[in-house]
Amino acid sequence: MLLNPSANHVYRQATVALSCAELTVTAPFASEITPCRIGAADALGFQADEVDELVLAAQSAHLVTFRQEGDLLRPLDVPDISVMDDDLVTIPKYQGKTNEGFTRLLLHLTLSQVERPGPLEVLDPLAGRGTTLLAAWRASHHGFGVEADEKAFEALAGYLKTYLRTKRIKHTVQVTPVRREGRTLGRRLDAEARLGEATHDQPARPGMPTLRMTVFTGDTRDTAVLFGRKRFDAIVTDAPYGVVHGSEQQRDPNAGDAIASGKGRAGQSGRGGRTPRDRSPQTLLAEAIPVWRGQLKAGGALGISWNTHTLSRTQLLDIISQAGLQPRDEGPWRQFAHRVDASINRDLVVATAP
Repeated sequence: MLLNPSANHVYRQATVALSCAELTVTAPFASEITPCRIGAADALGFQADEVDELVLAAQSAHLVTFRQEGDLLRPLDVPDISVMDDDLVTIPKYQGKTNEGFTRLLLHLTLSQVERPGPLEVLDPLAGRGTTLLAAWRASHHGFGVEADEKAFEALAGYLKTYLRTKRIKHTVQVTPVRREGRTLGRRLDAEARLGEATHDQPARPGMPTLRMTVFTGDTRDTAVLFGRKRFDAIVTDAPYGVVHGSEQQRDPNAGDAIASGKGRAGQSGRGGRTPRDRSPQTLLAEAIPVWRGQLKAGGALGISWNTHTLSRTQLLDIISQAGLQPRDEGPWRQFAHRVDASINRDLVVATAP
């Protein structure tokens, strides 16, 4: 399996090891998975009697897979399972953006543990400018989010309008106020992309999905208040790496990878009467994860990445377990930690809802 190199040199150094662990976890047909090279390019070699091309297509760094026949490499017919162009996720450029390759990895690993077929409803309760939600759209899933930073919310809404119009995709994008008991508590973004509908210069595409996205402004700990009784198939989020959601964040000195996912601004309070306050990542997640747990359907999954320098894996697993989730913590699931810079060692954990 030839790997797609990341444009970000920090993430590119970790791609081989992460892809090896990802393939091990999600492709039961593959054995003896080992890093190798095809010419000057990074690849993974593996043994398989039969392969599932759809599983290969979902690998976050998959470029092309070859079957070795003697000294020859013959490409397998691995389909493109994306329903929207890659530039949906790659066009936005801003300081603090989570690497797109890592976002695809975290999304894929989480959805691989969901016990129902797609399309799925994916929540990112620390949505930032929507990298996870856009990646979910590319993979034909619906996206939902909560974001405290008004400017990040506005940037996502503006980008969706421009992108869908430029691509001539039938769509609606609207921002409306959220009112409770006569008071305005925040705003709500509702977007719909009708990929199968014809436009004035493009024919209809039967079988293509209609994708939905809803994002609220507000505090992540108020997710249940904002979405009410709605439940989600998966929750996928990149937790703040430095201080917490709603306060000033660290930035990665290597442009293109997030220290804090651009989530939150200094002195901004959450919705629902909360006051501004700095919190450690451990305190934030200890308060938020039980709320998120209540938003998961039975058989759903939570996937979260974080900085192990601010919160140990043991501490996070304890928070997740106390919330009634079952973390995957065996074998290859412990092989996703990687260095981002001297102050950040990023790891991820996926847990399921019984």
